[in-house]
Amino acid sequence: MTAPLNLTVKTFADGADVAEMKRLRQNPLVRGFTTNPTLMRKFGISDYEAFARDVLDAIPDLPLSFEVFADEFDEMERQALKIRDWGDNVYIKIPVTNTRGESAVPLLERLAGQGVKVNVTAMMTAAQVETALAVIGDAPAAYVSVFAGRIADTGRDPVPVMSEVLGMLKQTPQIELIWASPREVYDIKRANDIGCHIITVTYDLLHKMALFGKDLDAFSLETVKMFYDDARSAGYRL
Repeated sequence: MTAPLNLTVKTFADGADVAEMKRLRQNPLVRGFTTNPTLMRKFGISDYEAFARDVLDAIPDLPLSFEVFADEFDEMERQALKIRDWGDNVYIKIPVTNTRGESAVPLLERLAGQGVKVNVTAMMTAAQVETALAVIGDAPAAYVSVFAGRIADTGRDPVPVMSEVLGMLKQTPQIELIWASPREVYDIKRANDIGCHIITVTYDLLHKMALFGKDLDAFSLETVKMFYDDARSAGYRL
């Protein structure tokens, strides 16, 4: 697969299928990987550390984001420091709050002070990003993940939020914005058009990237043929 439309946004594969991650490592479009406990559960991962070390053995040279799964900040910190030691290419995903809505900012400040590369996740407002940046602005490297897809799920256009965050990051070039939870392939172009640094892309959307620039008349004809072939295969009669 070649890069469509001269994309500058970096594509990070989002999932927890070890075999697929190893295969995608060979795809030049994939510049990093992310996962989370929900995806890991979906793909049947039962041993967190064994999964992570398997992935790290296969992908030692691209950014990999693994998420803590505690709800108390002291335990999040312990997990983050343990995960940090698994590899130099590891970023630690820290949710912007715990389940009680308590801010993770004090934890982010402690981790940044220890040189941990964090990926602040589950953010949906520019105000949340601004608060996090106040304590990670001097970190050696970090990501801020804004869930643009979930913003769009509420009927709001995520582009203004993402553009505002990009403006905030102009003074901290070592911190990159991730357009998280995209819902369609067009989101990749939208992220690219505003200069977003990274977009996380699920495996199914990665495969659909081959459709970039496809002739719409040809695509229409393929769709007609699909409906016809499926009706024949089903044996429908009137």
